[in-house]
Amino acid sequence: MSQDSRKQADDAFGFLPQLPAPYHGPDDRLAIAEMAEVFGVTHRTLHFYEEKGLLTAARMGPMRVYGEDHIRRMAVINACREIDMPIAAIQELMETLDRAESQTRADELFDAALQARRRELAAQQSILRRQMQKIAELLETRSVDGEDSPTAAERVHLSPIESDCLGFMAEGYPASRIAGLMDMDLTAALMLESGIIRKFGAHNRFQAVAKAVLAGLITSE
Repeated sequence: MSQDSRKQADDAFGFLPQLPAPYHGPDDRLAIAEMAEVFGVTHRTLHFYEEKGLLTAARMGPMRVYGEDHIRRMAVINACREIDMPIAAIQELMETLDRAESQTRADELFDAALQARRRELAAQQSILRRQMQKIAELLETRSVDGEDSPTAAERVHLSPIESDCLGFMAEGYPASRIAGLMDMDLTAALMLESGIIRKFGAHNRFQAVAKAVLAGLITSE
């Protein structure tokens, strides 16, 4: 990006954290369908962001069009959504970024938001671990036959890809996040998770993880 175009972008949207742009095409404007494809979202998602004041498209007649500055802003919004940051938190962040007086300050604000989100996820992870431990205790006390015993889980054979998926399940990641981490589509991730749950004779992912913990296949720490 030239200095002139960078200055124009800053004038349009203020300073934004520097993130990799997913689009480097020859056109300086994208139609809504192209914008949706670039970021892997739906038209409705882009409309929703407009409704929430996060992104405002330019107009070319009746069409919404997005320029380089819109792409930069969408890169920030999309990164926040990928870590499940609440919309209200994204709105607050973007409003704060709009008031940033320098690139350094914009980067500091974004880093602070990421750190805050990491603390939130760590707290959620701690809660999930306690819940899984409780499930494990309940399963252990209710085990009355070999079908539900830890030794049955010990006989479960998992492929390497299933072991990786189980590890992510134990970390509390949703199927959508697991799909991204394992470079597969959501349907494949859901099928993989369902297969793991069946192998453990469980009714849901929490029971499957709890049985795996009891069997020593994964740790509860």
